[in-house]
Amino acid sequence: MTEEADPERLLTDALRAQAARTPMPVAAPEVPDATVHSAREAPPRAWWVLGLALLLGLAAGALVGFLTLL
Repeated sequence: MTEEADPERLLTDALRAQAARTPMPVAAPEVPDATVHSAREAPPRAWWVLGLALLLGLAAGALVGFLTLL
């Protein structure tokens, strides 16, 4: 197998060529500290959804249990 047909070498060369053409990302502007909201201030929306699902599940289970007793 010749060096030119080596798949690893071809892949390495292709990745280097692509990286050379890729523009560098522009840095994001800095945000003043007064407008930044930390994760501690408000829980993520997923926690609200999981809590609501838990409460609805408990309510449905209690209803089914109550109807079973009747």
